[in-house]
Amino acid sequence: MTFHYGEALTAADNHAVFKHTIKTVTPWTENSATFMAAPVTGVGNGMHIHLSLWRDGDRPVVPTEGGGLSATGAHTVAGLVEGLPQLLPLLLPTANSYKRLRPHSFAPTRATWGWDNRTCAVRVTGHGSSLHLEIRLAGADANPYLAVAAVLAACRFGIARELQPPSAITGNAYTTDSPALASTIQPAVDAFRDSATAADLLGKEVVAHYVTAAQIECDVAATRVTDIERDRGFHDA
Repeated sequence: MTFHYGEALTAADNHAVFKHTIKTVTPWTENSATFMAAPVTGVGNGMHIHLSLWRDGDRPVVPTEGGGLSATGAHTVAGLVEGLPQLLPLLLPTANSYKRLRPHSFAPTRATWGWDNRTCAVRVTGHGSSLHLEIRLAGADANPYLAVAAVLAACRFGIARELQPPSAITGNAYTTDSPALASTIQPAVDAFRDSATAADLLGKEVVAHYVTAAQIECDVAATRVTDIERDRGFHDA
């Protein structure tokens, strides 16, 4: 499903209405709908966020006039690459979210960026004035308001500090030595809890609130007996 571009709040509203509509309508057709990030082993559902930044209402600031990445665009990319790994619970809220992040799956496993590179967490795509950023981290199970807030906070982080991005990845990002993203929920929650950047961007009270929510997910995942455990325990042992 692709949504028409728009202001951040409108885009999040449309996403939420779509999810609610699908969940409401599918039982009428004797079907079920899920927005799990990994509903089946080896299958991933992502929520890719396409981002354009504009000044004065009609002037794009990510591209240069020649179609390259502007200084502001570079700061933005740097903020996303450095900041989002510290805000993962807002993009990947459940234990299931992290089962989507697997090598060679077109879901990122490392904090990377590249030009039209779908193995990266941040993809620079488009041409001319339509050049923009695609953030490929969030899963379909993400709250769109929190995911967009995390992305914009990371952009602000990079722009305000005039950060410079690492080198763009030109090949397979899965095989690079770039910083790895958390592969399970507990390390992501711990990093979010301890991040001075997260506290500065969102406020300590906001971080504490969403750490509490994410820790509940961690505790459920750690203590709930799953079907795979029963299957292995009854049939494989």
